Amino acid sequence: MSASHVSDEFLAFTGSVHFDRRLWKHDIAGSIAHVHALTHAGVLTKTEKDVIVSGLRDIARECSRGAAVFDPRLEDVHMNIERMLTDRIGDAGAKLHTGRSRNDQVALDMRLMTRESLVNVMVETLALQEVLIRRAKENNGTVLPGYTHLQHAQPVLLSHHLLAHFWRLNRDIRRMTDCYSRTNVSPLGAGALAGTAFGLDREIPAEMLMMDGITENSLDSVSDRDFAAEAAFTLSLLMVHLSSLCEELILWSSQEFRFAKLPKDLSSGSSMMPQKRNPDIPELVRGKAGRTIGHLIAILTMLKSLPLAYNRDLQEDKENLFDVFDTVGASLHALTNFLAGVEFDKVRMRESAEDGLMTATDLADFLTTRGIPFRTAHGIVQQISERSGGDPHNFKELAKEILGEHIGPLGPSDLDVLDVSNSLSRRDSHGGTAPGSVAAQARKAATAVARDKKELVRLRNQVEAVDRLVAG
Repeated sequence: MSASHVSDEFLAFTGSVHFDRRLWKHDIAGSIAHVHALTHAGVLTKTEKDVIVSGLRDIARECSRGAAVFDPRLEDVHMNIERMLTDRIGDAGAKLHTGRSRNDQVALDMRLMTRESLVNVMVETLALQEVLIRRAKENNGTVLPGYTHLQHAQPVLLSHHLLAHFWRLNRDIRRMTDCYSRTNVSPLGAGALAGTAFGLDREIPAEMLMMDGITENSLDSVSDRDFAAEAAFTLSLLMVHLSSLCEELILWSSQEFRFAKLPKDLSSGSSMMPQKRNPDIPELVRGKAGRTIGHLIAILTMLKSLPLAYNRDLQEDKENLFDVFDTVGASLHALTNFLAGVEFDKVRMRESAEDGLMTATDLADFLTTRGIPFRTAHGIVQQISERSGGDPHNFKELAKEILGEHIGPLGPSDLDVLDVSNSLSRRDSHGGTAPGSVAAQARKAATAVARDKKELVRLRNQVEAVDRLVAG
């Protein structure tokens, strides 16, 4: 619809240039690739191609400097750039949109933006993973309570606990990589919904943009926002994982736990209580997880009732998805720096791990080695635990008395199974918390990071095809 025939009120409600202008780089790269397809099909002459490409690159330089002026009456970034081009080079610029619709144009721009943003988030995620590995190595041998239901369960190594968060992020990177592969296909050439009639080779722009292929159905091409929903889900789950880590850092830094000390330069004091420091960064990241989940729900709800093919509702994917990427990238960066500066209280953690009856399961395991079925052993140890009142000394004395009734007199070292270090060393299964198992896990984690960094080089090279096209 021509902007001259609509009211300002209509434009204020329907216009998107105030937020989709951030797609300018992807839009210009897509247009340059489209121009080459038009030239190959004989729609444009080589001279016209060169003039258009030169004009587009001039506009890109203005955009990169912040000098380009976007007119809200032209509705969106695509029409603005086309008008800038036509004003600059005349009739040749008006030929740019031949064989193309804003429908396949915006679908391409969004895919290019999404793949770039996924790569940027993967970079930040790997940085957090490296900090987790480093902090695990720095705290090798540090023991703390492991929890279930937020109750003392069994002792674990801090390095084991930190690496648990590493493997969550590893799955997030796998999901981002998978999402990237489904995103990185070109819809250009689908037209408004039915394809084009100019004999355009769709593979040309796909190859120039280093995309892995082209979409298979023109109706699906312009209406598909699976990649946006998938990216929003993948990053929402990543934020759920970050929120879990943040919740632990918040608890550990409380007076009740005292497992961690907040970095002074990355935490705030109270405006009223001079003795306090607050875990602002993990609290904010925890809160922002809800924000990303909200955007995911908005995208899915927007998509749920749309008929084929393009509908204006699809404009609503952008602000949500843009904010998801911005929020997740900032959260990862802030949390990485915060975790690098946290000071763990190793003594306090060890004292807490040795307080109470955290090795009671080891005593039940010991009874099973003497021929008592585990369920029976569990009941015996539970009885001892209840009678001891949770006091470790009472527990040990009662164990000597009661176990003797079931297996005969105990040897001098039999109750060494209750020692925290012995408990840890016995958990030597693959992925367990024994020192040797955790060391092997840390080596595997380092290998995973190296592999993902290598893959990221390949993906970044594809993403940078946009910059190379725009720069010339």
